[in-house]
Amino acid sequence: MSEATLDIKPEEVLIAVVERLIAGARHIAVGAASPIPAAAAFLAQRFSPDGMTVSLQQSPEHNLFTDGGRELFDSAGQGRIDVFFFSGVQIDGGGNINLHVVGDYAHPKARFAGAYGSAYLYFMVPRIVLFRTEHSRRSLVEKVDFVSAPGTSPAHVFRRGGPIGLVTPLCLFAFDRLRARFRLKSVHPGHRLEEVRDNTGFDFDLPDHVPVTPPPSAERLRLLRETIAPELAAIYPKFAERVFGIPLSQAG
Repeated sequence: MSEATLDIKPEEVLIAVVERLIAGARHIAVGAASPIPAAAAFLAQRFSPDGMTVSLQQSPEHNLFTDGGRELFDSAGQGRIDVFFFSGVQIDGGGNINLHVVGDYAHPKARFAGAYGSAYLYFMVPRIVLFRTEHSRRSLVEKVDFVSAPGTSPAHVFRRGGPIGLVTPLCLFAFDRLRARFRLKSVHPGHRLEEVRDNTGFDFDLPDHVPVTPPPSAERLRLLRETIAPELAAIYPKFAERVFGIPLSQAG
């Protein structure tokens, strides 16, 4: 069966993109409400030659941490977590994320839950994958209204971690920490460079030729649909129903 005949869904493309970014990690931690990063982590775990630990905050069965955030932060500080995922109400071209407010801080248009230690984890976890399910000028902005966690730091500040890339429904950006700037890595199947430009509020670098994001292989698709999707249904039942067609009655 060829990949072209497998009717690959956009979410499956994103899962494959994230899996490639996190390959080779020893310990991947995934926050709440993150089904695509979780699926990618499970997939990467299956193909890890040296073994890989996956900790999902949303799943007691798949979470090594029994003491909530404190244990997560302690492990990150000790260098025992290799990958974590961040989103944000806003993400700007310098890799800064906003989880607090839109508009003026004292009189915001909207206020959100806040950072939950993201500034700390952004510094301590070597590979941070930024992930946004909305690619628009209101979410990917020139400059965030509030810096909940900075994408880069001055040279004299200790920092082992930071963003390695930004995954959106349209494309993959790689992040250059030295230049504090994104570079377009690939555009997902069915989308165009002009679409990315029109919907991105920050400037970014371009290669001479912008490739199309590779789809997941037939082997990975079968594993994802037949083995990993039922596991996801117990944790993210609505996502599994929408993407993989697993009825809510079969979840859990």
